[in-house]
Amino acid sequence: MLAHNVYFKLKDASEDAQNKLIASCKKYLSHHDGTAFFSVGPRAESYQRPVNDQEFHIGLTVVFESREAHDAYQVAEAHLQFIEENKDNWDHVRVFDNDASA
Repeated sequence: MLAHNVYFKLKDASEDAQNKLIASCKKYLSHHDGTAFFSVGPRAESYQRPVNDQEFHIGLTVVFESREAHDAYQVAEAHLQFIEENKDNWDHVRVFDNDASA
């Protein structure tokens, strides 16, 4: 399994803009073949420990059954449409992919 974690820092971080991105994630990214788990939501602001990264607004986690499922997702029309419709409001995007088989 492969965990695909994406953290979005938005130019416009208003509640409406955050809700729009969350809805778009659900619309375009939640139903791909080979998806074992999908989650998206705002940063949990109540967690203020020194180790908690505060430099993002929305976190997305998609766990894929295989690397092949992840690779197919990357070039899927819905994924590319998601990027095209939302990228103008992204200040910074960080992606962390890790083996989730252990």
